[in-house]
Amino acid sequence: MTEPTAAERPGIAAAIVVHENRVLLVRRRVKEGQLSWQFPAGEIEVGETPEQAAVRETREEVGLTVEVVGSLGARVHPKTGRRMSYAACTVVSGTAYVADANELAELAWVALADIPGFVPYGLFEPVQTYLDDALGKRRPQH
Repeated sequence: MTEPTAAERPGIAAAIVVHENRVLLVRRRVKEGQLSWQFPAGEIEVGETPEQAAVRETREEVGLTVEVVGSLGARVHPKTGRRMSYAACTVVSGTAYVADANELAELAWVALADIPGFVPYGLFEPVQTYLDDALGKRRPQH
């Protein structure tokens, strides 16, 4: 039996979690190609919507309970070839920590201006637009 191609494998749901003017990024223990830092994400299970998968993966990976506030679209990821869905999320409860130490090495709450240092190849345009809107309008507090 042959390994399924990237397009045949289950889709991946990513949670774009914004909290206190920062977005949550996680660093995987094992890179996926150039991907090191990324959004909490994982495979969509049978019977799940992409939004339900994003909520579940966030809870499993970083211990946060989040709710989806909108869909940011889908694409075939240019680096991995996997089908990706993106969900905008807000924190309902919990404090983020590395809940799945087998998968994650660390996490970071990242300001808009610092994202390119974590994700140098750029973000999916609808995600970038959402983050520009959600994080870019507020002025830093001193």
